[in-house]
Amino acid sequence: MRQREAEHLRGLKQDFTKEDPWRIFRIMSEFVDGFETLSDIKKAVSIFGSSKARPQDKFYGLAQKCAQALVKNGYAIITGAGSGIMEAANKGAKEGGGESIGLNILIPTMQKPNRYITRLLEFRYFFCRKVMFAKYSKAFVVFPGGFGTMDELFEAMTLVQTRRVEPFPVILVSRNYWNDLIRWIEGTLLKHGAIEKKDLAIISVADTPDEVVSIIKRFYK
Repeated sequence: MRQREAEHLRGLKQDFTKEDPWRIFRIMSEFVDGFETLSDIKKAVSIFGSSKARPQDKFYGLAQKCAQALVKNGYAIITGAGSGIMEAANKGAKEGGGESIGLNILIPTMQKPNRYITRLLEFRYFFCRKVMFAKYSKAFVVFPGGFGTMDELFEAMTLVQTRRVEPFPVILVSRNYWNDLIRWIEGTLLKHGAIEKKDLAIISVADTPDEVVSIIKRFYK
C-alpha cells in the first residue's frame, strides 16, 4: 500500500509542471520580466511585418529606413525579434544609435532572434507578448506580412476601437499591398454595419518613412 502511495505521489510531482496551475506561474513570470525589462521605455514604436522578407526585398530596405527615421525622432523600436521585416527594423534602430528591442516568441518552428537586438525578451505565450507591444508602444507600424502580421494588426485595431488602451496610430505601409483589405473593410464590414464609420479613422496608410513619422507627429499634436 505504501509503495503504491509513494508511486502515486511521484507521478503527481512529475506531472505538476504540465498542469494549469503551474502555467499560471509561467504566465506571471513573463509579465514580471516584461514589465521590469521595459519599465524605462517611455517612447517606442512597434514595427511588424513578414519574417520571410530578405535584405534584397523592397520592404526590408523600407523597414530599415523607417526605423532609422523613427530613432532620429527619439523613438525606441520594438519588433517580434525574428527575421525579415523584424530584422530590418532592428537593424535600422541599432545602426541609427537607438534602442532596438526584440520580443521573441518560443514556438515549435523556433524563431531565432536577429543579431541587431540590443534588448531581448523571450515569451512562451503570445498573449503576454502582445501586452508588451501594446503597453510600451506609441504607434504600430505594419508592413506587408502574413497571418501573424494580420493578428497583430487586428488586435491593435480592436484594442483602440474598444478603448481598452489609450488610442495610438496604427499605420499600414504600402498602399498597393493594403488597398484590397481597406476596400473590404469599407465595402463589407462598414456596409453591413459590423463597424462604424468612425472606426475607419483607426488606421492610416503610408508609403514612405517620412509619411510614417508625420502621421505619428500629427496624432500626438
